[in-house]
Amino acid sequence: MTIVAEIKPLSARSVVLSLMLGVMPHRMKPADLTRGGEHFGIPAATTRVALTRAVAAGDLERDGSDYVLGQRLLARQRHQDEAVLDAERPWDGTWETAVVTAVGRPGPERAALRDALTGARLGELREGVWMRPANLRRDPTYADDPTLTCLRSTPDGDPLMLAARLWDLADWTRSGRAIGRLLARTTEPAPRLAVVAHLVRHLATDPLLPPGLLPDDWPGAELRATYADYRDELRAVGVSSN
Repeated sequence: MTIVAEIKPLSARSVVLSLMLGVMPHRMKPADLTRGGEHFGIPAATTRVALTRAVAAGDLERDGSDYVLGQRLLARQRHQDEAVLDAERPWDGTWETAVVTAVGRPGPERAALRDALTGARLGELREGVWMRPANLRRDPTYADDPTLTCLRSTPDGDPLMLAARLWDLADWTRSGRAIGRLLARTTEPAPRLAVVAHLVRHLATDPLLPPGLLPDDWPGAELRATYADYRDELRAVGVSSN
């Protein structure tokens, strides 16, 4: 994973969606979103156009006079929150294992399945064999896919070596710390929000491994705390849900 040396500012629509994802509950009034856009250098008229397009695309919905997240973004938020909500179950040494047993599927279907398994934080051991420690409380929704055979397994050998085959943990650590350093030295609101968006995307790829399988310098908890601090920044400047 490579950190982009120059992270481009977010579009008006991305700013709006970032604001909605960054507040709890995910509900904001038009005036709040307009004020938030202005804080990041987005003119009010541009923010209003972005809101209209976000509703048309299903990213946002209107609920009375407020804007709320659409279903796709709610699912994205749940994925982000897994690190806080789901990675607490004690690990018994077993692994979620998903084996692709169908052949001859069209390319788009294979790509969609790969995205679903990656999104569920599984790693690919070899083509068609996906695994992760069974330490998440969430239900493995991918198990409903008829092209998969899913099971719990207890591999022979060192689980640390298996985890290292499934994920490049050293690269994730380096990239995460680089993003953290970039955020620390970025002070202007719009570039800072762009770096935070990069941080959120990086956190979405955290495999959420049990502590015993993580390197000693793993920055996952530190980066999630950094993101939580940034959400406090938004509230401090008046970008809040009401």
